[in-house]
Amino acid sequence: MRDPSALQVESFLEMMSAERGAATNTLQSYERDLADARSFLNERSVRLVEATADDLRAYLAHLARQGFAASSQARRLSALRQFFKFLYGEGLRGDDPTGILDAPRKGRPLPKTLSVEDVGRLIDRAETEAAEPGDTLLQRRRMHLLVELLYATGLRVSELVSLPASVLAQTGRFLVVKGKGNKERLVPLSRAAVAALETYGEALAADIGDDPAAGAFLFPAKSKEGHLPRQVFARDLKALAGRAGIRASTLSPHVLRHAFASHLLQNGADLRAVQELLGHQDISTTQIYTHVLEERLHQLVQTHHPLAKQAKKPD
Repeated sequence: MRDPSALQVESFLEMMSAERGAATNTLQSYERDLADARSFLNERSVRLVEATADDLRAYLAHLARQGFAASSQARRLSALRQFFKFLYGEGLRGDDPTGILDAPRKGRPLPKTLSVEDVGRLIDRAETEAAEPGDTLLQRRRMHLLVELLYATGLRVSELVSLPASVLAQTGRFLVVKGKGNKERLVPLSRAAVAALETYGEALAADIGDDPAAGAFLFPAKSKEGHLPRQVFARDLKALAGRAGIRASTLSPHVLRHAFASHLLQNGADLRAVQELLGHQDISTTQIYTHVLEERLHQLVQTHHPLAKQAKKPD
């Protein structure tokens, strides 16, 4: 007889796909994590669907003994939380054993970022090259636009390279971006990004002409997806960094996304607003930038609090 837990895992994955729009990679990750938990619990003669909080604590302790990093343990716990939340919501359990479990403590590394000066040098170099005449005009204008858009919006690289060509027809200074789970969000564009979009659009129109096959994406390419592969953009970005006098090893599309968020917070943006712009579903994901907020608040107090301005009196 088949383990009922396996059937409930299948139902859970179907729900995540149909109702939540979970990506294939996410579903595969959930499936692997739940299968590992099932295997451990089966050795204890416990079915996953019947596991108690103590059973799940034993599983997490097992992961720790096996040398799993806190981040990996937290990911497994997240999968279990989603699964038992599903069972509870469907009336298949009367409780959620994960509700009283503590997440493994982990030191979250600060994201790599760039200074405002380095971003300026990078954009200046891209803009200068985009203005130079030659056979690679479209490629150079494309690179300039990619950098301008990425720093102006903080898009994920997958969102950026797959932008539709229809954005060229927009009249406002906003982009409608389809992110994870097919959720749409509105992101504003800087004047520089709008200008780069216009000049790139002119070069693209001159290059593709009336070819309908080339008109689906803003950055068309002869690839399986039909648009510029993110790996190609990452490679070209490192090359641009080298020409701008920036260490290529410190730069990637994701680093520019971090720079976008960090620089907004440094200049007074609200953490919730940055969460919306980045497309983070959970504020905890955005909280990797709290070190930026803490530094800004410290400077605010030191600059404006009346007691901070008073010189320390000698004893």
